[in-house]
Amino acid sequence: MLKSSITPIFSIFPAKPNYPRLLCRAISGNFNPTPTVRQNASPNIFTTPLLAPTSAYIHLPFCRKRCYYCDFPIVALGSHSPTQTNDDDDPRISNYIQLLLREINASKVNFKSHPPLETVFFGGGTPSLVPPRLVSSILDLLRVKFGVTSDAEISMEMDPGTFDVRKLEELMELGVNRVSLGVQAFQEELLKACGRAHGVKEVYEAIEMVKTCRVENWSLDLISSLPNQTPDMWEESLRLTIEAQPNHVSVYDLQVEQGTKFGALYTPGELPLPSDVQSADFYRMASRMLSGAGYNHYEISSYCQNGFECKHNFTYWKNKPFYGFGLGSASYVSGMRFSRPKNMRGYIDFVQSLENGTAADYTGNTNTDVRDLASDVVMLSLRTARGLDLKSFRRAFGNSVVASLCEVYKPYIESGHVLCLNEHGTILTADEYNALLNEDDIGQGLAYIRLSDPDGFLFSNELISTAFAVIAP
Repeated sequence: MLKSSITPIFSIFPAKPNYPRLLCRAISGNFNPTPTVRQNASPNIFTTPLLAPTSAYIHLPFCRKRCYYCDFPIVALGSHSPTQTNDDDDPRISNYIQLLLREINASKVNFKSHPPLETVFFGGGTPSLVPPRLVSSILDLLRVKFGVTSDAEISMEMDPGTFDVRKLEELMELGVNRVSLGVQAFQEELLKACGRAHGVKEVYEAIEMVKTCRVENWSLDLISSLPNQTPDMWEESLRLTIEAQPNHVSVYDLQVEQGTKFGALYTPGELPLPSDVQSADFYRMASRMLSGAGYNHYEISSYCQNGFECKHNFTYWKNKPFYGFGLGSASYVSGMRFSRPKNMRGYIDFVQSLENGTAADYTGNTNTDVRDLASDVVMLSLRTARGLDLKSFRRAFGNSVVASLCEVYKPYIESGHVLCLNEHGTILTADEYNALLNEDDIGQGLAYIRLSDPDGFLFSNELISTAFAVIAP
């Protein structure tokens, strides 16, 4: 599961939102954006959420233990949980997989045509604790129910110490072709401080196994702003990550959540946690070092070598529909977002009601709220290096709202937090930007607005909130 308890947006600016597991509905829900002219809406913008999803998220909630920062719906198996291929499955795992298969099988598919899935993401939890034969049963059902393209990106989150070469090879034979390795830190004391079940020795062993098995597409996760983490420690983690040469790197800033052990122990910005200024410096250091090593900073918390963007995550950032299956997961189908219960009893009841036909038929709802859609387009677009496509946004929501958005961003263009590009991809100076705004057809010469790296990304809460205030005056 995308790390919703960690975020790269710092409270030196406005309060941090949760990093979206799927979509950050909590942010857009705080505003009431109203597009200027709905009849000018682009059919592509409005019909995209109504198309059949081509991505599926599968939640496998099992962990050896709960990390101190984690507020995800998980099932802690204990220290003796399986790390190798084993015919004697833990009944907690096998029973859950049967429940998950029942949910997938009972889910309605109300589309005239349904293209096959192009991405599948196994998140958790620690999906690598699940025996390969049970993973196979999930993929088999997805292929029967929806179809899966032959070149689909099939990702799995894996933690050091939860797999061996044999298990990884079996998973690859099933079609898993992208590994997301949850390293988080390269210092033993930091791993212990945040309650991770693995140590540095297991980190190096996991990296070596990924390379031995010749995984061609793999990502490494890091967390900054951990208790007692110093700049030297963070620089070392970034350096060792670069030396490991993953194709993709995800960098998250710790978010202290209520209800977690960290939530009871620490206050953000106070010792032993780094200050907000130090957290921002960690973010700048990651941007500088990873970009300098040839990684593209293509999304606020994501870096990749050329051609290794996470295709599944682009589903979220492009506001495309997706399926979610399993405990606590969320779907975006037919323009409606739907989350499953986060506790096992509630999830069991949900699956039963789905089978009985008494669950809400979320796949049949086509009443897409244009206000929510506008919010999502802005929020998700500004998370990416590409930014907001102003021409598409104009076609969808009218010239007036684009003109207001361009006007309110003038001081941020001048400060360098926001960049504006023309249709040739050239970054405009503040004077050039202001001159275009003074034309009769305001903003026609503007193609994209994006946040600068790293300072604009650091200021993203304020900048996105500013946009919402314009959309909902």
